[in-house]
Amino acid sequence: MLKGGCFCGYVRYEAGGTPFHSTVCHCSMCRRVAGAPMVAWFSVPRAEYRVVAGEPTRFASSPQAFRTFCPRCGTPLTFESAYSPDEIDITTVSLDDPETMPPADHTRTATQLSWVHLDDGLPTYPELRPED
Repeated sequence: MLKGGCFCGYVRYEAGGTPFHSTVCHCSMCRRVAGAPMVAWFSVPRAEYRVVAGEPTRFASSPQAFRTFCPRCGTPLTFESAYSPDEIDITTVSLDDPETMPPADHTRTATQLSWVHLDDGLPTYPELRPED
């Protein structure tokens, strides 16, 4: 069971099942929401994710997607897409131990910032990875 939460500790969650799609996203929406040059995510089956403390704020970041964050400290927590209703993406660094979920690739690199230089040897994809 993976456990995590926000910076201030108000929101806590647990995620079960087998994680998949561990990535670093470079899209402009992820960057703006997180206030960071890129955001690491992983996915789990939607039925295996549960909030165990607090109540995250949910907002529509586009017509087909919702994101959640802590209403007290602003930590970004999840992303849900209408295109993948059976999965939920969780910000890797909101895990209690983010080292357990290293990224497997970089996605949406077509929009990465020009001053970000990747040299970690992971595969890069201009948009989504091919199997998505």
